[in-house]
Amino acid sequence: MSALSELPWGRLAVAGAASYALGSLSPAAGAARLRRADLRGTGSGNPGATNAARTMGVPVGVAVGALDIAKGYLPVWYFRRYGTGCAEVAGLAAVLGHVTSPLLRGRGGKGVATSLGSILALEPIWAVPVLVGFGMTVGATRQMGIGSVVGSLTLVPTSAVVWRGRSGVVFALGMSGIVVYRHRRNLRSYAEAAREQRTIRPRPPVRPIADPLVDPEPGASSTDR
Repeated sequence: MSALSELPWGRLAVAGAASYALGSLSPAAGAARLRRADLRGTGSGNPGATNAARTMGVPVGVAVGALDIAKGYLPVWYFRRYGTGCAEVAGLAAVLGHVTSPLLRGRGGKGVATSLGSILALEPIWAVPVLVGFGMTVGATRQMGIGSVVGSLTLVPTSAVVWRGRSGVVFALGMSGIVVYRHRRNLRSYAEAAREQRTIRPRPPVRPIADPLVDPEPGASSTDR
């Protein structure tokens, strides 16, 4: 009980609220409004960097991705001066703001770039296995969503190896959980596609062609052979 009373609840609340508000801002949706593009009706409909690149071009997608990373990096970097706990709360709140943005009626992005920004600000070495897992999976499957899931899942064992305390593991679990949950439809679609590829349609049996010299029809006489 004494440990809980020693936590800086006021600072944690400020870090969470400010980071959530920053994370809820959507660069992709803003760019779509400026360019009068239908972001929801194109591609995956996700207000993120990948779909922004499909809809409005690669340069716009890169800019959106950089801003989404900044949304995760800046609050963690700022609130880290008030302690690791404030930084971790800021990172999780920024990602939650991105995926549940009230400005988009709760239909935000997948949280991948914002999560990466938070990780880079909190513990840059954690980003190495995340990026490796992402790159290898995308290279093997050509699926950005599956690569994002695999990359995020590497964060949990990494947090146990590169130890930052129990709160670091909780932070990693929270980040991975958000990304995996937001990609649940991608996982379902990928599993269905893989199941269809494994299904082998049975071929109709090949009927043998009778050879009259070897297998004459019943009732045929010797002279018919």
